Amino acid sequence: MKQYLPLSLYIHIPWCVQKCPYCDFNSHQQKGEIPEKAYITHLLADLESDLARYAKAINGRTLSSIFIGGGTPSLFKPENIAYLLSEIAKKIPFSENIEITMEANPGTIEANNFSNFAQAGVTRISMGIQSFADDKLIQLGRIHNGQQAKQAISLAHSLWGNKLQSFNLDLMHGLPTQSLHQALDDLKQAIELNPPHLSWYQLTIEPNTAFASRPPILPDDDELWVIFEEGDKLLKAAGYEQYETSAYAKPGFQCQHNLNYWRFGDYLAIGCGAHGKISDVSSDTIGHIIRFSKTKHPRGYLQGNYRYEERIIPQDELAFEFFMNRFRLLEPVPKIEFETFTGLKCQDVATQINIALQKEFITESPTYWQITQKGKLFLNELLTLFLD
Repeated sequence: MKQYLPLSLYIHIPWCVQKCPYCDFNSHQQKGEIPEKAYITHLLADLESDLARYAKAINGRTLSSIFIGGGTPSLFKPENIAYLLSEIAKKIPFSENIEITMEANPGTIEANNFSNFAQAGVTRISMGIQSFADDKLIQLGRIHNGQQAKQAISLAHSLWGNKLQSFNLDLMHGLPTQSLHQALDDLKQAIELNPPHLSWYQLTIEPNTAFASRPPILPDDDELWVIFEEGDKLLKAAGYEQYETSAYAKPGFQCQHNLNYWRFGDYLAIGCGAHGKISDVSSDTIGHIIRFSKTKHPRGYLQGNYRYEERIIPQDELAFEFFMNRFRLLEPVPKIEFETFTGLKCQDVATQINIALQKEFITESPTYWQITQKGKLFLNELLTLFLD
């Protein structure tokens, strides 16, 4: 591995006003005042530790993107986000056209905060809308209503192309007792608001959530498939291109940070429970790829105990790791990237590739592999091939 991969940074801010019943992210309900300044001090110390630990692997690379996720990062004051970003820039250089995304909850946004966050350095806002139907938002434990969601989107629109480079709406389908008409009505309202990027994904019941212990009634598989088919047609007719399993964008507005994830790029990660990946191209070991994670609970993290786990990906897992990411994207997978980013050769996965071709999960050219519509439907079965 001699080629340097793009480098991103993920920042996790764990606090929320309240925990949503479907959420399995590392989030903690706010109790009293959030220790913003103390947490930022620890974020910067965490970053400094990683920059020293992985110095040879980073080797002068610049940050191509930053994603501030949560939790609800918009609970933090804009001036504290500005300070955090300015201090990060002193520690590692930003690329010229860096994308800086921050997640925001419409229920935590005051009228002028989008502008202030943009002034702080945020170039892209990602809003957790989930639905425009008030009854569904209550079921999902959201703290905003449909009107507040539309007001937040309108505010983002007023800044788009000026202070903001882009913005995203997160929208769910397959909600408790949701009909086809209700699901498509939500999507039509989102499309009418004309965001440059739309993440449209199905609600799933995850372990260790409130919904897992008290499962709601969800649409069955046949209903879910019809919702997806009809919604996909609406999005494509409105000029959105699907580029990832649940992500649609107007041309030129794909999320660069997420693209770096799915293209098997590298990313540093700071904050409670954050996960990172670094390819150590300075190592003599081919395919020397490190995954690491940080302490989950704010209590331990704020005591300076940042690192939770670190492991080198075994060579027999590299192909699975690569394809698990790349086949989420609908674009062709260059064979040269497989060999460059993993240190493996195409012949090392020839048996698995041949089975995938026979099952019509993928197509192949001399230079790339391409996932098919059938492959998207049977993605888990496709990926399982590379676990052997």
